[in-house]
Amino acid sequence: MNRKYLSIFEEIKSKGGKINGREPNDKVLIVDGLNTFIRVFSVIPTTNDDGIHVGGIVGFLKSIGYTINMVRPTRVIIVFDGKGGSDRRRKLYPEYKDKKRTKYRLNRSYDFASMDDERQNMLMQLQRSVEYLDTLPLLTLSFDHIEADDTIGYISRQVLTDSKIVIMSTDKDFLQLANQRIKIWSPTKKKMYDENAVLEEYGISSHNLIWYRVLDGDKSDNIPGVKGFGLKTIQKKLPFLRENSIADINDVITEVPDSKEIIERNYKLMQLSDVNISASTKTKITKRVNEPINRLIKYKFQTMFMEDKLYTSLPNVTSWLATNFNQLNNYAEKTYE
Repeated sequence: MNRKYLSIFEEIKSKGGKINGREPNDKVLIVDGLNTFIRVFSVIPTTNDDGIHVGGIVGFLKSIGYTINMVRPTRVIIVFDGKGGSDRRRKLYPEYKDKKRTKYRLNRSYDFASMDDERQNMLMQLQRSVEYLDTLPLLTLSFDHIEADDTIGYISRQVLTDSKIVIMSTDKDFLQLANQRIKIWSPTKKKMYDENAVLEEYGISSHNLIWYRVLDGDKSDNIPGVKGFGLKTIQKKLPFLRENSIADINDVITEVPDSKEIIERNYKLMQLSDVNISASTKTKITKRVNEPINRLIKYKFQTMFMEDKLYTSLPNVTSWLATNFNQLNNYAEKTYE
């Protein structure tokens, strides 16, 4: 045999027949599920042929498909908040996410009959979206008493330690996780955040961005910060946060007098690098991540697609599935070998 071809076969053999040497966990897209769903439900007025609002389902699927096509991951993990997910943080701070429990209209681009009608429709679409996900070659996760943030943080930093990871969310808390392996894709800003992008936008290293979040607080989660410590003040008074070396909590407390309790509380509420979840839950998460990935079940997806009459909103579903999920299905098949 020609020596040139012999060397090629030897290389293939040494790689175990891998496609371009890639494995399912090489590049992982992790999607903040509820964050993504609510974002699209709130702005997309799409209806099916029966006049029923389906903007949440269509927007959710399209948003995930778009990101898959852009990122080209070897696997996808969708993470949702579990039942009672906020309980742990509410024990630390009872007012945590309190504003989110008040009633307000979610979707202003579609005229629902009432607020209750809107919420019932939203829940229906969310449940149906999860049913669609179950037919696709990806992993869907949700654990009781755990928020999606904690699950995503744990997978990114402690489980898939050799994987390149892209986290899809508009939640700025994830920016603290950016490092050489982990990037954050903001679908609203259409921006991919790595270490350099975080430093450029905030003037603070991603390794120390948690301290900006701790001091500034988070209005969306009803977490108050330290009065007078917005981004510009933090940049000026705590210039060491720009460095890649991780600042100690005592360094921050020293520079922000009379705020120790707020800083310690907010750090416990907001840090995602070493999440405070039980050992049993960590074991469950690790086990699920290491299980074989669901295969693509086209006929089930297409059956639901026809039942929901989504053909106007997603006209060429066969092509859409092939473009976004065929390659992922090939990687999913590897997990059964």
